[in-house]
Amino acid sequence: MIVRRLGLVAYEPTWRAMQDFTAQRTADTADEIWLCQHPPVFTLGLAGKPEHLLRDIGVPVVKIDRGGQITYHGPGQLVAYLLLDLKRRGLTVKGLVKRMEQTVIDLLAGHDIAAARLAGAPGVYVNGAKIAALGLKVKNGCCYHGLALNVAMDLAPFEAINPCGYEGMAVTQLADFVPDITPEQAATTLVEQLEKNL
Repeated sequence: MIVRRLGLVAYEPTWRAMQDFTAQRTADTADEIWLCQHPPVFTLGLAGKPEHLLRDIGVPVVKIDRGGQITYHGPGQLVAYLLLDLKRRGLTVKGLVKRMEQTVIDLLAGHDIAAARLAGAPGVYVNGAKIAALGLKVKNGCCYHGLALNVAMDLAPFEAINPCGYEGMAVTQLADFVPDITPEQAATTLVEQLEKNL
């Protein structure tokens, strides 16, 4: 598994690069994890309903090809894109989603934070507030997109949306429990947990 740390990168070119990588991969292409942060952007999934954007706060909206509704990405949020050959790994989409959620739950447990899944709402939650969102696209047995963990960011833009389509959904972040943590520190642990769980 190749891990690439991309730093702060624009959303749309990164998404296009994932599409290109997936389209060009062969049976021998190594799986990759891309770690990054994005400048402020709302992304709207394939089934995304525009009404879940409650008001225009000047943040661009990009319609994309993952499942799910609307979410927010911004600096201080750790995004991990998983470019995996699911067939080769013997993984189903549901199985991968469970493993991604478990990865975040394990990472948070390392900080003595009790996190959980929520039935019917993929992601990871602490005291009912969403701390990590996830979404995938599968093409020819290979996936891209991945998970977004709120680490130390401005959460205010989430107030302009129904996060993942849920009205009034509270959001939280790692820094509320572990002051001074950085996305870079969280990234190291996240990769360790992903490698264990995948």
